[in-house]
Amino acid sequence: MKLALILPLALAAFIGVARAEEADNFREATTSETETFNARLYAGAPGKTAYACFIRRYDADHLARHPKQKVASMKLLVSAETFEVDQQLRNSFRLGFRYRHRSGDFDSSGSCHHTVLTKEGDEVRLGCGVDCEGGGVGIALSKDDKSAIVRLESIRVWLHNKPDDEAERSLVAGSDDGIFRLDRTDNSECAALVTDRKELAALRHK
Repeated sequence: MKLALILPLALAAFIGVARAEEADNFREATTSETETFNARLYAGAPGKTAYACFIRRYDADHLARHPKQKVASMKLLVSAETFEVDQQLRNSFRLGFRYRHRSGDFDSSGSCHHTVLTKEGDEVRLGCGVDCEGGGVGIALSKDDKSAIVRLESIRVWLHNKPDDEAERSLVAGSDDGIFRLDRTDNSECAALVTDRKELAALRHK
């Protein structure tokens, strides 16, 4: 049975992000692999809630060397929350960015699932998907845990906080928009991606 048919929806969405011929190179992460990755991602055991913020603002020199890159800046907020019903830790993501030649703030969000890319020496990643076949992203960490490596093929995005058909678009990877390296920073830098007041307060105290 194909991997995308037996894993949770978030992982299935991520498999869709990967090229079809690579799908068999993924497997579910073990409990030990998941806990180790979470500790790296959140700089310690997550507890009931945890956040990790990563940002990249591309300067003129970088953009000049990558003329086909559509994205001018990007923010990534990864969140973990333990639900009281089953005491299971669940991860989610929020992605915000600005286009190079288009005005407005765009964002996307969805749930995540730990997966392992076996052909890269069992590299653990988060496979994150947007509901209703909206594509998704893969999130890995650099060896020093100071950066997030974001990979995408296509992901549904909206004008900031306007998830309706008129505002809906997709960010499609071109030759210079398939992989983004974002630097870890203070969680408050990702506050603009959060709309819930209680969650915003929790984010600022982490």
